[in-house]
Amino acid sequence: MTLDKHQIDGIPAFKRRTVPALEFETLMTDAGYVRAGSSQGQLERIKVWWQHSTYRRVEAIYSPDKAVVITAYHPS
Repeated sequence: MTLDKHQIDGIPAFKRRTVPALEFETLMTDAGYVRAGSSQGQLERIKVWWQHSTYRRVEAIYSPDKAVVITAYHPS
């Protein structure tokens, strides 16, 4: 799973495989997304949902320590 394989509505395409969580969250909130919830994911990773008033919902997968975003995508 890598960020550079997915395009998120409203933000520029990622050119790196992962990004620091603070950088990702700043991009998301600047684009108008709000954090909608979270849960435990596979391999102790954290899944976070982001909502937007017009863009599609985003699921992001964070490292277990929540310091790095491993991937983010619009679920089908």
